[in-house]
Amino acid sequence: MNTHTSNSFLMSGQDYRESLKRYKPVVFIDGQRVQSVADERALQPGINALALTYDYALKEQYQILMTAVQSTSGKRVNRMSHINMSSGDLLNKLEAVRLICQETGCAQRYLTHDALNSLAQVSARLDDAKGITTHTDKFLNYMHRIQDQDLVLGVAMTDAKGDRSKRPHQQSNVDTYVHVVDYNAKHNGQHGIIISGTKAIVTGAPYMHELLVMPCRNMSEQDKDFAVCCAVPIDAPGITIVARPAGRPGEKLEHGAAPFSSKYGQTTAVVMFDKVFVAMDQVFYAGDWEHSHHLTYNYATHHRQTCIAARAGFGDLLIGAGALMCEANGFNPENETHLKDQMVELITITESFFACGVAASVYGKADPFSQSFMPDPVFSNIGKLLLATKIYEMHRIAHYVSGGLIVTLPGPDEDHNPETSGKLSDVLRANPQVPYEQRIEAARLIEDLTAGYQGGWYSVISLHGGGSPAAMKQEIYRNYPIGSKVELVERILERGIGETPHPLAHIKNRAITQNKQPGKCCDQGCTVPGQPVMVDLPMTKK
Repeated sequence: MNTHTSNSFLMSGQDYRESLKRYKPVVFIDGQRVQSVADERALQPGINALALTYDYALKEQYQILMTAVQSTSGKRVNRMSHINMSSGDLLNKLEAVRLICQETGCAQRYLTHDALNSLAQVSARLDDAKGITTHTDKFLNYMHRIQDQDLVLGVAMTDAKGDRSKRPHQQSNVDTYVHVVDYNAKHNGQHGIIISGTKAIVTGAPYMHELLVMPCRNMSEQDKDFAVCCAVPIDAPGITIVARPAGRPGEKLEHGAAPFSSKYGQTTAVVMFDKVFVAMDQVFYAGDWEHSHHLTYNYATHHRQTCIAARAGFGDLLIGAGALMCEANGFNPENETHLKDQMVELITITESFFACGVAASVYGKADPFSQSFMPDPVFSNIGKLLLATKIYEMHRIAHYVSGGLIVTLPGPDEDHNPETSGKLSDVLRANPQVPYEQRIEAARLIEDLTAGYQGGWYSVISLHGGGSPAAMKQEIYRNYPIGSKVELVERILERGIGETPHPLAHIKNRAITQNKQPGKCCDQGCTVPGQPVMVDLPMTKK
């Protein structure tokens, strides 16, 4: 199984499937208790997506993208659990996520990466504040175990929240947020804490190995019981998972109605914690309310940059499917201006937000406490905002270039109906060089990706996943150096281009000029921290 170094362990997709059989989580889907997650049909599309992240790490042609050498252990690990130490790491992570999402639509495992990177940074910050190394040591022990066993983590971050106008400690039902019930618990001779509460949106929860519980917002001192970050096995006593099917699994769907989402998909789940014991070696902090906003901010920045790559992979699917549909309809976009314009627009949207991800990598900086690399927050949030708001335009363009057949086509059962299939194959063929079956296959793929259940799912998850557009706009404004731009204009005015200096130029600590940063290259020449490593692969479009 170890194909890279003598001291690394990388599972295959089949190994991952088998590993799920070691866990016995309490999972409900459509009102029924799941007896075996690994064998549950409703979860297979999600399990398939996770399995691919394991298999691709074992492919020699993808090794530089899908694996990395962890600096703290010297071991080669799956990149989805690696800590970024350079701009090159951020770039390769971006390319790796795009690669696996070209195949799966949403590979999900990258949340493990984003959570570990943010937790590494906050652990170092906690140690710096307290003058100790306890938090970093504990985190490294945990991370090395996750890497050595090649595990995947479910990120339990978004609480049920209750009344959105109230803070956690003000909720009438305290279990709408995960919180510490007991700080001094004992279980089987171990010291730990006990937590209760509800996480409302946990991606892929049933087929994860462990859950990483993280706060979802900035906490006040009154909210300190809700400021908890810890790791628990997926089948820890007291955890109940209520999930939805992943994708569109089912025998009839496998016959052609959902060619993509019957193979790959994603479940999301509500996870309820009822007095769950967590041993102290798995508690990263509890009650440290002052640091919750650092964890949520760091995670959001990492995750929004990662989402850029994930949705670029989805954009690649739409670009390819749209081009195939044009061909099957008998059109060459090169000769049809209106189709070419639409295809160029789809390409421009996809590559524009991906370019923001690249910029966020190139201009990433070392975290001052952990020295791990953080994507540039402005470019990360701009890219995520673009994809969140442009996903609907991407769907519209796919519909435009494909034609109405993608939703008016008879169902796949008619392909096997002797009374209709022959006639349909004659009259619904367009380009004589493209067989009927290929045209219909492309049409059903476009429907599955954009106009059916899965298409609606991609729209909503793109809009709200990683935070709402309002949150991204807030971060863009908060981090963008507007003050530097204001001072630039004021310097011009003071040089005599204007008749008089700006009347407010002499005022110090003005709100409009407080947010400043050096130019992207002015303070360092034209060299940015870390050496970018761009890998040219046939499947990834720069």
